[in-house]
Amino acid sequence: MILGTRPDGQPLGHPLKLANRHGLIAGATGTGKTVTLQRLAEAFSDAGVAVFAADIKGDLCGLGAAGAPQGKLAERIAAQGLPHQPRAYPVTLWDVDGKRGHPLRTTLGEMGLLLLGNLLELTDSQQAALHAAFKVADREGLLLLDLKDLKAVLNHLREQPEALGEDRALFAGASAQALLRRLATLEQQGAEAFFGEPALQLEDVLRLEADGRGRIHLLDASRLVHEAPKVYATFLIWLLAELFEQLPERGDADKPVLALFFDEAHLLFGDTPKALRDRLEQVVRLIRSKGVGVYFVTQSPSDLPDAVLAQLGLRVQHGLRAFTAREQKALRAVADGFRPNPAFDSLEVLTELGIGEALVGSLEDRGTPAMVQRVAIAPPQSRVGPLSEAERQTLIRQSPQAGRYERAVDRESAYEILRERQADRVSAEAPAAAKTKAGQGGALSDLVGELAGSALRSAARQAANQLGRQLVRGLLGSLLGGKRR
Repeated sequence: MILGTRPDGQPLGHPLKLANRHGLIAGATGTGKTVTLQRLAEAFSDAGVAVFAADIKGDLCGLGAAGAPQGKLAERIAAQGLPHQPRAYPVTLWDVDGKRGHPLRTTLGEMGLLLLGNLLELTDSQQAALHAAFKVADREGLLLLDLKDLKAVLNHLREQPEALGEDRALFAGASAQALLRRLATLEQQGAEAFFGEPALQLEDVLRLEADGRGRIHLLDASRLVHEAPKVYATFLIWLLAELFEQLPERGDADKPVLALFFDEAHLLFGDTPKALRDRLEQVVRLIRSKGVGVYFVTQSPSDLPDAVLAQLGLRVQHGLRAFTAREQKALRAVADGFRPNPAFDSLEVLTELGIGEALVGSLEDRGTPAMVQRVAIAPPQSRVGPLSEAERQTLIRQSPQAGRYERAVDRESAYEILRERQADRVSAEAPAAAKTKAGQGGALSDLVGELAGSALRSAARQAANQLGRQLVRGLLGSLLGGKRR
């Protein structure tokens, strides 16, 4: 893979067979990181390697259109003398919201407890409650596909805690209520669309084009990074874990099967629980044997843990600025990370690099670090800049995945099963309730009848007594009146 040219005009590349040793593209804002990423993505695609990258600013999608170099870009192409043929690359656009690309989904079950707990930022007690809910769902055959499935299970366990069995102690009511609030917050961030089916199939990502080029998959992350950075970071970690779990061992191969580019890489490690960070570092270390190269894009190498930095075979360091003592210390650490080149002072050059220039630390064929080189990165053959909305929609319609992921599938899962159980319980309870009500009604009727009969008898007695009194009064009145007259 040719990255660019050295000051003497000689091209500088990186061995494709070592591209699974991972890499780093770093530098201050505006120094050319995105163009370097674009150039590497093209090189991988030309070599028959699939690419998955996050498009943070929305301009990486220019890979889908042929370039039209002008001005300084055209001058650099002429000066470098490298082969350059303006061309479009096979690009598939993805978007969690399904608006600027094919909908991108996974299921709660596939994401798993550890990643879901990190996404929801749970406490230990809340994580325990989530663990209990997953255990019950697994035991009762309740598929957890989307957020409403998990909410249904949580509410089911709140209403019927006996279903927890021996795990009842793990499921505190307050923790369950907090979990439901966290899920509501996640929905407000627009993450509800991320969970469901059809879920992303890895074979769609790894499939090559008819001409042998690797397809470049771009996740539109312009909204996610700013509004839901946890969702963005969690998805990338999930993708890495899925690849590690599903891909077979390849050993030493002539090239990787996939290159992953993680932009804003600091989001993967910032505020990440130690257990998850340790797992992530382990996967990064081991996944290269599966033929996957991971390339982190960030402003400073210090954004990555030392355990990850130690595994990087390619380092492309664009210009850095150091104004404070802390920044100067970080600058020295970056310079010390390269194998020295007697031709120049890496520390001094780091602050002098112009846009599109970088210090590159690569690997020799034997896998040992090569001396650091100052390189002018070769311009991409595709467009430097975003697609228009019309071009984007055309790309979506012409994609091999068109129509496959657009319509969500809501098959029977925990929500539907629990709703059906509730309906069955109501139906079963209805006859008993009716019988009880009927029995209560009969008793009431008898009571009313008895009371009515008693009242009638009493009324009859009263009427008879009243008539008797009237007769007596009439008789006495006559007798007494006669005597008066």
